[in-house]
Amino acid sequence: MQVPEKTIDFLNVLEIMDPISLDEMNDVKLLDRTDLKFTFHISQLPKILHKATEHYRVLTIDNNRFSHYETRYFDTPGYEMYVKHHNGKLNRNKVRFRTYLDSGLHFFEIKFKTNKGRTIKSRVKRETNDYSITDKAMQLLENKTPYHPEDVCEAIKIYYNRITLVNKNTTERLTIDFDMKYILGDKTARYENLVIAEVKQDSCAHSDFVCLMNELKIKDISMSKYCLGIASLAENTKKNNFKRKMAYVNNLCNPVQN
Repeated sequence: MQVPEKTIDFLNVLEIMDPISLDEMNDVKLLDRTDLKFTFHISQLPKILHKATEHYRVLTIDNNRFSHYETRYFDTPGYEMYVKHHNGKLNRNKVRFRTYLDSGLHFFEIKFKTNKGRTIKSRVKRETNDYSITDKAMQLLENKTPYHPEDVCEAIKIYYNRITLVNKNTTERLTIDFDMKYILGDKTARYENLVIAEVKQDSCAHSDFVCLMNELKIKDISMSKYCLGIASLAENTKKNNFKRKMAYVNNLCNPVQN
């Protein structure tokens, strides 16, 4: 897959970071965790990665230091899950199919945000990328959410690239997502200059990355990739509570929409 030209600078920085394998990273899956997100312009990424080199290793698979993802979010026809997030409701779900494009692995996943602010992720592996909620996926949906397969449909499709860092104590995982492209029906939006970094820990503890963000005066502005896409492209959806974040993102990266 072609490497976007603007990634070259920080790819050079990634090459000097210590690697971590997928097997080694199994100790830090963090399927039940606390999350903290930061949103910034991609031009800051080389400096951030360079400063992170001392404390973090980069997930490396077949000599590749970032990966390509496709995620398809499912929701009710009225975007009930999106609206709950928009309204600040906790005990809310996100439902999605995720494909790791480099390896061809497919998963059906449920994310649950508890009223304690924790994120719990459950998933089952799929052998093919047919996006039907059947068998184990249906069982997971019905066991973990109030929804049934007939209640939901594909809401939006997202393509993006991800760098995964793990701190050297293997107590924290950090995902750095960039070059996001959204597809909803015949409409698209691309946020190629936007970076969403997410710190994932078992519990709120010291984080060298959070310290780095504070040092660089980058605010912990949390923006869900799913909600960003729906707010950008879906018609007749509630957006008032996202206006400040959307204005920040749009000023940051000037998205291209069709």
